[in-house]
Amino acid sequence: MFVCNVKVNGNKLGKLFLGILFALIIVITLIVVYRIIGNSFFKTNDSLKPKDVYELTPNNYTNVLKTVNENVNNYVGQKVRFSGYIYRVLDFKENQFVLARDMVISSDFQTVVVGFLCEYETAKQYEDKCWVEVEGIIKKGNYHGEVAILEIEKMNKIEKPSEEYVYPPDDSFVSTSTVL
Repeated sequence: MFVCNVKVNGNKLGKLFLGILFALIIVITLIVVYRIIGNSFFKTNDSLKPKDVYELTPNNYTNVLKTVNENVNNYVGQKVRFSGYIYRVLDFKENQFVLARDMVISSDFQTVVVGFLCEYETAKQYEDKCWVEVEGIIKKGNYHGEVAILEIEKMNKIEKPSEEYVYPPDDSFVSTSTVL
C-alpha cells in the first residue's frame, strides 16, 4: 500500500496568493490609467481628423452656439453649415449680419433671437428675414467684445424650414427677459 502525505504550509500559500492578487491589481491599474490618460497623451495632432464640415441642426444649434462662444479659440478654423434667417442691427457693417433663429424661452412661446455673427462680401444683396443656408469657417473677431464670427464661403436662399425654432441649450440657461 502506498500512502502520500502532503504537508501544506499556510504561510507560503498565503504569500503566493497575496503576490498574485497584488500583481493583478497592478495590471488592472495600469490598464485603467492608460485608457484614461494614455489615449489622449500618446496621440499626436496629425492623427486626429476633425469633420470637414460640422452640420448644425435645430436640436444642437444652441448648444453649439453656446460652446463655441464660450471657447472661441478651440473652434477657430472649424467649418460649419447651417440655416437661419438674416437679422441685422444698426451698428453692423454692410457685410455683417446674424444668421438667426428664434429661441423659445417660455411656455407661452416667447422667443429671443440667437445666432452667429456672419461676414459675407455680398451680404447686402440679401434682405432681412430672408432664409438662407450658409457654409463658412469660424474665426475670432470683435463685436462689443471677443466673439466667434462665421466667415461665409457659400450662401444660398432657401424656403422657411418646418423646424424654425430652437430651444435653450440646457437646464442652466436663464433668459434675459426673466432677469429684468
